[in-house]
Amino acid sequence: MSSGNASILSSPIEYLKGIGPLRADMLKKELEIFTFGDLLNHFPNRHIDKTQLNTIQEISPQTDYIQVAGTLLSYETVGAGRAKRLMAKLKDKTGILELTWFQGINWVVKNLHIGSDYLVFGKTGFFNGKPQMVHPEIEPLVLSKPGVKNFLEPVYPSTEKLKARGFNGRQLGKCTEVLFSLIKPGDLPENLPDEWVQQLGLLSRYEAYRQAHFPQSPEWAEKAFRRLKFEEFLIAQIRLQLVKLERHTKSKGVVFEKVGDYFNTFYANYLPFSLTGAQKRVLKEIRTDTGRGRQMNRLLQGDVGSGKTIVALLSMLLAADNGFQSCLMAPTEILAQQHYAGITELLREMPVEVALLTGSTKTAARKKILQGLLDDTIHFVVGTHAVIEEVVQFRNLGLVIVDEQHRFGVAQRAKLWEKATIPPHVLVMTATPIPRTLAMTAYGDLDYSIMDELPPGRQPITTVHRFETARAKVMDFVRSEIDKGRQAYFIYPLIEESEKMSYEDLMQGYEQVKSFFPEPKFRISMVHGRQPNEQKETNMARFVKGDTHIMVSTTVIEVGVNVPNATVMVIESSEKFGLSQLHQLRGRVGRGKEKSFCILLTGSKVSREGRERIKIMCATNDGFKIAEKDLEIRGPGDIQGTRQSGALNFRLADIVQDRDLLELAKTAAEKIVEEDNTLSMAKNLQLKKFLQSQTATHGWSKIS
Repeated sequence: MSSGNASILSSPIEYLKGIGPLRADMLKKELEIFTFGDLLNHFPNRHIDKTQLNTIQEISPQTDYIQVAGTLLSYETVGAGRAKRLMAKLKDKTGILELTWFQGINWVVKNLHIGSDYLVFGKTGFFNGKPQMVHPEIEPLVLSKPGVKNFLEPVYPSTEKLKARGFNGRQLGKCTEVLFSLIKPGDLPENLPDEWVQQLGLLSRYEAYRQAHFPQSPEWAEKAFRRLKFEEFLIAQIRLQLVKLERHTKSKGVVFEKVGDYFNTFYANYLPFSLTGAQKRVLKEIRTDTGRGRQMNRLLQGDVGSGKTIVALLSMLLAADNGFQSCLMAPTEILAQQHYAGITELLREMPVEVALLTGSTKTAARKKILQGLLDDTIHFVVGTHAVIEEVVQFRNLGLVIVDEQHRFGVAQRAKLWEKATIPPHVLVMTATPIPRTLAMTAYGDLDYSIMDELPPGRQPITTVHRFETARAKVMDFVRSEIDKGRQAYFIYPLIEESEKMSYEDLMQGYEQVKSFFPEPKFRISMVHGRQPNEQKETNMARFVKGDTHIMVSTTVIEVGVNVPNATVMVIESSEKFGLSQLHQLRGRVGRGKEKSFCILLTGSKVSREGRERIKIMCATNDGFKIAEKDLEIRGPGDIQGTRQSGALNFRLADIVQDRDLLELAKTAAEKIVEEDNTLSMAKNLQLKKFLQSQTATHGWSKIS
């Protein structure tokens, strides 16, 4: 939220009364506050009702923040170095309160006088049964005005370094008060169309800022933040709508004008099962996108096992019907091989040429493939990032499908676009369900499709939680499945901070599994990040072929390994995994006709958050529900695979807590852009001016 009137709000912060060069330097380094406008946008994280005065006797273990008045009995500095602290005692008619400071001691001491009366505010606690307050705010009690103000006092986020220099959240509040004595409504002109301000009953922009800092009441504070959050969402959504519009109007695309023999023959004769309603809907969307002369840029998110590969194959056949080649890019060699094997198996009766191009493709075969792509005798190429090398040239590339897009860098993906004069259509597939709220903000410039139905015959996976004490029973169960001819996974957490420890845990786990499943009766594969790629691929391939009964692995098998015969997954120390990761891992079983199981093993002590994750996993197989929960627990910044874009860098708004406002803002943005896509109508001019005044920091554009 930058300012409309640059004159006063762009003034350097050192020019504000009470700040000066030294404090300005600290504010710049610690809080990135460089100008008056930055200070205005440094919002309080809560407000305190300073009209309330309590007695020391009223402090109980349940008390949070409290304000008391009393006489200073004594103070002394004890300890030295890091253990140095200032201890003081404050007395009122009901009792004595201990006060302690560890930082900014010199500054506090200057203002203390034994026998004087003070107003003290802070968070309370108990030590040896006595009430105490650590780092309280303290100021002389003025009898005529006992600390009572007619507004709620703001508490601003500060840092330890600022507090140590006596520049706490309180001082920041005083500076903000000075700032408000200088600015006028004209310095914060309205930037939202009047009809939306009226329709939603929003405060004016100036009033919202004033009440967010110094509200008349909690109700006014709530109104102020509602207005400012809506503004953040609306500006972000308008930007996304404009990017999307520009892409739709300017990015020319090849036209797939007909559904022909390849598609129809496969659909009528070789499709192994009926399509789900969701698959049909997505294919219809792709048909529409590719037929209108604009580049398709669609994100297809489908839960594990929802049948995205069939949709990809049918889209590639549609391209072939129109004389275009397709490229399917996967993040790992094993995943590329599986896509290739699956596609060639489905197309074995059809005159369609499919090639596999990865880092390990032999020179002679590579030459042949490169020639085939150049003279258009190869219809589809499936590969890893080997397909983006410069030597790979296409005669007529019309469709690019990227699997698990978050595993590829932006620059890598962009290289594919350069392989055709008219950019090819792009379909991005992900098995990581993205919560709707996140999709609306992080991927709002893309068209996106959701496949939320599982194909018929897929059985839900039974998920259970077991403590370490039940390990022997778990192993017996795994053995009974192997005796039926099935296979099993044992997954160990990868703890980023200590690769060495993770490796040791894995090796211990491997030995433990071996002790329960001795060779030669049982054969075990092991896969982890420290192995050379070749060894990793070989060990995975042995398990895929059924040469080994058990796969012991870290999370490297999270995406894409398809072993229909594997029916059990044991996830060790499952409390250490995030929700989405647990769901992705679980999706490696349940891929065949047999009933499948996921066993979440934990130690006896599990954190509250860990217990919540495990409970959700046992309760549902629905990836979208899990993704929403994950977003609630972890917050948007941590979700793997989200785009690191300004779409999520909101100062105040939160896409989980403020979901209803996000929906409102999205609707408003769509209506505004649909009615006036250049924002040149009189009612939208202030919005346009504001957008132009903001520096264009967000590189939101196509997914590449």
